[in-house]
Amino acid sequence: MVRQPPTAELVDRALERHPRAVARLISLVEADSPHLRAVARALAPHTGRARVIGLTGPPGVGKSTTTSALVSAYRARGQRVGVLAVDPSSPFSGGALLGDRVRMGEHAADPDVFIRSMATRGHLGGLAVATPQALRVLDAAGFDVVLVETVGVGQSEVDVVALADCAVVLLAPGMGDGVQAAKAGILEIADVFAVNKADRDGAEATVRELKHAISLGRREIRGPSWRTPVVKTIAARAEGITDLVDAIEAHQAWAGERGEFTARRLARARAEIESIAVRELRARLGELRGDLLDRFAAEVRSGTLDPYRAADDLIAVIAANDTNATIAGIHDK
Repeated sequence: MVRQPPTAELVDRALERHPRAVARLISLVEADSPHLRAVARALAPHTGRARVIGLTGPPGVGKSTTTSALVSAYRARGQRVGVLAVDPSSPFSGGALLGDRVRMGEHAADPDVFIRSMATRGHLGGLAVATPQALRVLDAAGFDVVLVETVGVGQSEVDVVALADCAVVLLAPGMGDGVQAAKAGILEIADVFAVNKADRDGAEATVRELKHAISLGRREIRGPSWRTPVVKTIAARAEGITDLVDAIEAHQAWAGERGEFTARRLARARAEIESIAVRELRARLGELRGDLLDRFAAEVRSGTLDPYRAADDLIAVIAANDTNATIAGIHDK
């Protein structure tokens, strides 16, 4: 059995940009390790520098190919690139199917590129539960750009907007209701549109439909100075990728001037705190399952207690347990 290095040693090696240490820290994140709090505390002072670009869109639009082309483009500019590719979960092992990693194999030998596939494990929204903390690991490890590629999403799976500094939505011509899906949900989160496979028939029509939809459905918070660009690409031949990078850079400049860059990162931090707090509350609720919850349930069923009062009483018990634990901890010192 291989001995796990101490957490502090792993963190130090990750900060020194050792890819194995980075990989093992992400594994701790995915496993929800009890050492995760110490890891997060050690990494926190080193985060906040990487630019996060989210790529999403319906299945089959070429997200992995586009991601690979963007890796090449950013590496040509001398930037270190991390990739978090969210794959569907294996129905047998629960792990990622690794399809995205296979398609990005050309970058495997580049020490300044780190690619990690992550399984959704049933989580909706196109991302994995562990994605935000894995992103922090890559940020602290000195990657200039982190590309987050979602699993193929539909109309409402738009979690990537809460994670990314710039959300790139990919569509392709000839996909039937692709633009309709965008109108219903994805349109509202796109900072940049990319119509991939633009050598196919119908590409110009798709671009026109998108521009029309943008003119009708622009979000007020964008303000008058940012109009979501529509870029045509053929990612398999790296055509249009420079234009896509330029559009992403233009959005970054605009977001910085308007204060949206800071606002998004603040919103991301709020979402992280809320997510962790909710998971902790669920865990503590799980510890109270059994006689107490059954008693409340019986009273609700009989009509002697309403469910809102039962929930309030349950929260009060959790709070009382936390207070007792705190007092016990003080007495132990």
